[in-house]
Amino acid sequence: MTMHVGNAMSDEIEGLPPHSFDKEDDAPDALFYAQPRLVKHIDERAIAAVTELYRELFPPGGVILDLMGSWISHLPPEIAYAEVIGHGMNEEELAANQRYDRWFVQDLNAKTRLPLAGNAVDAVAICVSIQYLQLPVAVLHEVFEILKPGGVVAITFSNRCFPTKAVAIWQALEMGYHTQLVSLYLERAGFTNVDGRTLIPEGLDHDPLWAVIGRK
Repeated sequence: MTMHVGNAMSDEIEGLPPHSFDKEDDAPDALFYAQPRLVKHIDERAIAAVTELYRELFPPGGVILDLMGSWISHLPPEIAYAEVIGHGMNEEELAANQRYDRWFVQDLNAKTRLPLAGNAVDAVAICVSIQYLQLPVAVLHEVFEILKPGGVVAITFSNRCFPTKAVAIWQALEMGYHTQLVSLYLERAGFTNVDGRTLIPEGLDHDPLWAVIGRK
């Protein structure tokens, strides 16, 4: 499937149908996320795969941003980082995350600019959340800006989501095409080194898991 993307700071992606980034529930996201959800959104096998990916990619002693995070981050427990910065939509969830040194609440669908300095972060994690972004290229452009040269962003996703909050294009695509879509987001955001992986293939008794990795 070939797609072309327009302006990096726009939700318009050339080649996709109109309203690709609409949601069934168009009420403010802050209302949906007001109630804390202290649950795991993927199964234990998928969580272990995310942790192993972070172990491979994220430098010990580095500064890590967990973007669109929650009360757990799946970071390797044995590795110490200089700082882990959390971001999400629910203050109670973020406060419960024992890996965060600091955190901030921000609706990225309303405000894409991240409150972090350029070239300040070694790695960014986005776990099972990319499907909710209505301005994905703009947000990932911000990720590109805050990453240090050589920095990495790891985007993982499964076939699970809150269906009323996932964007239309995400739900319209068959499994297997989301890796191409996320790769496209990263390329249009400025990443020239992008790698898509299948971490856990689809099956009847477990959650599948894919990853797209971008390097600055």
